[in-house]
Amino acid sequence: MEKTLHSFTVKAADGSDVPLDKYKGQAVLVVNVASKCGFTPQYAGLEELYEKFKDQGFTVLGFPCNQFGAQEPGSDSDIQQFCSLTYNVKFPVMAKIDVNGDNADPLYKWMKESAPGFLGTEMIKWNFTKFLIGKDGKILKRYPPQEEPKNLTEDIKAAIK
Repeated sequence: MEKTLHSFTVKAADGSDVPLDKYKGQAVLVVNVASKCGFTPQYAGLEELYEKFKDQGFTVLGFPCNQFGAQEPGSDSDIQQFCSLTYNVKFPVMAKIDVNGDNADPLYKWMKESAPGFLGTEMIKWNFTKFLIGKDGKILKRYPPQEEPKNLTEDIKAAIK
């Protein structure tokens, strides 16, 4: 059977399992995030997208990662507190993971293989790389870190139709 987003289970910040099949029928934006990155202010834009479209079958899933310039050094609880207090984030921010290398989370291994980046490279180059997933769990598009969340509005509207 072909893998989709719904094939995976990830860890919530509290360590509990989150089966991603709970997002069947929703468009999902998966983003590797960090608290001390030049792109960190994108949390505000991601939250805006979430608030705007969450009642139309859309969510954002954040995956903290410390593999880029050690820009996510905190514990899972530190990260949750930062997201809540600094950006009032309400979308789910999961447990910290690796997105590259031997210990890369299986979800990220699948996404990188399914939607390679610029010039076919699979590696995640930096924090705030974004993957838009359709309601069927298949990847629709990969966006580079510098792509502002607000620029994804039209693609999200198409994905939730």
